[in-house]
Amino acid sequence: MGLVILLIIGGILLILAEIFIIPGIGVAGILGVLSMAGSCYYSFVKLGTTAGIIVTIVNIVLMTAAIIFFLRSKTWKKFELKEVIDSKGVEEPIIAVGSIGISTTRLAPMGGARICDKNVEVTSLEGMLDPQTRIIVDRVENNKYFVRKAPAPAVEEGEAKE
Repeated sequence: MGLVILLIIGGILLILAEIFIIPGIGVAGILGVLSMAGSCYYSFVKLGTTAGIIVTIVNIVLMTAAIIFFLRSKTWKKFELKEVIDSKGVEEPIIAVGSIGISTTRLAPMGGARICDKNVEVTSLEGMLDPQTRIIVDRVENNKYFVRKAPAPAVEEGEAKE
């Protein structure tokens, strides 16, 4: 009878360790189930049918009670996140279609640019563009900026053309 009790206690401890400590279906869970099944088998074979039925019912009741006890205990409070995360993430710069800027790196076809006093990553629609090229925002999709080479600014009177 002592072996049956030892197998039941060991099985419950191994199964609870598998459920609450070790995630997944691993060695502890399998050994726990085998230990509890072994206690039932041993009691049926060595102690008789009545003892086997009693041990099986005791296994089911003890396992259910142990799981309910551990779920209701404050053990889970130790694992909970207590801080509220209210951050909204990185704010994306608001750049409209038609905004003029200048490429800060070579756009091959992606690279960096300065548009509306903000450094952003852009994609060139016209292939490769050299650094310090005047660009214009052609379209914006999912916070991705697609640019093309901007036309040269109009020359005002009195300024010399280069």
